[in-house]
Amino acid sequence: MNVLGIETSCDETGVAVYDPARGLRAEALYSQIAIHAPFGGVVPELASRDHARRLAPMIRGVLDTAGLDIRDIDAVAYTAGPGLIGALMVGAALAASVALALRIPAIPVHHMEAHLLAAMLEPEPPQFPFVALLVSGGHTQLVNVQGHGDYALLGSTLDDAAGEAFDKVARLLALPYPGGPALAAVAEDGDPGAFSLPRPLHNKGLDLSFSGLKTAARLLIERQSVAAPLADRARANIAASFQAAVVDTLVNKCQLAMTASGLERLVVAGGVGANRRLRAALKAMGERNGVTVYYPRPALCTDNGAMIAYAGWRRLGEADGAVPLIVARPRWPLDDLKPVGTGA
Repeated sequence: MNVLGIETSCDETGVAVYDPARGLRAEALYSQIAIHAPFGGVVPELASRDHARRLAPMIRGVLDTAGLDIRDIDAVAYTAGPGLIGALMVGAALAASVALALRIPAIPVHHMEAHLLAAMLEPEPPQFPFVALLVSGGHTQLVNVQGHGDYALLGSTLDDAAGEAFDKVARLLALPYPGGPALAAVAEDGDPGAFSLPRPLHNKGLDLSFSGLKTAARLLIERQSVAAPLADRARANIAASFQAAVVDTLVNKCQLAMTASGLERLVVAGGVGANRRLRAALKAMGERNGVTVYYPRPALCTDNGAMIAYAGWRRLGEADGAVPLIVARPRWPLDDLKPVGTGA
């Protein structure tokens, strides 16, 4: 069984082949950072055009690496949402074309479910049930995961997501695109205790908020740059203090979620899940509270085709004539999904 996975939700083109008996056969990922960097953010039309240009050659390359022919593919999974509608349509249209030509199933995949399941690709995957912290792009959520597709939302951001806050503060600090990784890199040289920034909704329920923290960081930057442009040391200290506030907030909410759910396993997924400081802080929290913390490898925290192929395989039984070949949903709540085997 070879499942081709296609990821085109935003600014990364991902392709992979997954075999449940042999694991990940091959994968490729192309980032559009160089395309969007001059604009300081993702330009949807440019993203869609680049996906269209790169996707077919990448599929050929992944098949060659895996030693497979396109006729060896048994199903094709693609990101159906949430994401940029034009980018989603590129992947969905190509997946539908392959499925029609080969007479195989086309499986629409929820992008956040794929992130949530990415840790299953590791040699020692978590067992159900567990709590998942999803910190990807515009999403920050805590989810009680009882099984494949059996998800209950515990808490979510009320405004900005953690990744959005990283990117916005990075722009205020005049750091290059993409802002989140750039801010984390600068923060390595700073003092996280240099400035006092708020920890929103600390110990108050499981919902999160980062808008007030972002505003506090903006006011701090304005105060520090009144007399002269920010020096490198001040920029590093602000970045470190901001990162510490985000990490403390996420760790606090994870600890509350573990207590509320009574579970002992925590899975962290999404781009912010690759943050070194967050990983260290969650590991320490887990050791204090008897919680085992799982992460996908950093390469699987970002958007990628491997997680789409795996999630598609889990939904393979639902890919029948009732599911349209082309599905593209720019907004798609995770709790709209149903458990595997009961229909998507």
